[in-house]
Amino acid sequence: MTAISTIRNLGPATEAAFLRAGIGSAEELRALGADAAYARLLAAGERPHFIGYYVLVMALQGRPWNDCKGAEKAALRARFDALKAVGHDRGHDKGLSELEAALNIIGVVARQPR
Repeated sequence: MTAISTIRNLGPATEAAFLRAGIGSAEELRALGADAAYARLLAAGERPHFIGYYVLVMALQGRPWNDCKGAEKAALRARFDALKAVGHDRGHDKGLSELEAALNIIGVVARQPR
């Protein structure tokens, strides 16, 4: 079993988040794919963040994290929004003002301590 942090673009913090979500290896992460793995992160209580999602997609393709542009990035945003909509009822925006919740939708709210 290979550590998740051996995948390009994914470091120790991402690996720890996946471990909390029950994904323990790079092989398991690759087998799940980006969407299913990200859905598991959301189900485990991670806050949705678009950049983290598309970095994961790029990582699983072996591409630099900033290689995502234009129409491809827009398509990934639509996939992210769909994943987030499913996870939205898990209380990710609970306790946030309307402005903070709106900023969270576009991925710019600072992570709140748990």
